[in-house]
Amino acid sequence: MDTLTISPKYQVVIPKAVREALHLRAGQQVQVIAYDGRIELIPERKMQDMRGFLAGIDLSIPREGDRV
Repeated sequence: MDTLTISPKYQVVIPKAVREALHLRAGQQVQVIAYDGRIELIPERKMQDMRGFLAGIDLSIPREGDRV
């Protein structure tokens, strides 16, 4: 686990290992969410990059009798 420091201008540097693991690049936008007492940074992806990310998902969900 890496630790970072918040600068006097409230800026942070994402550690290199994390940037490389998530394929982050300079200028890329991320969403910032305060959740359950922590901060989450979620990289924004282009829709074309999302193609196929649900491949292999289990579609065998039990449905109610009146649903088709």
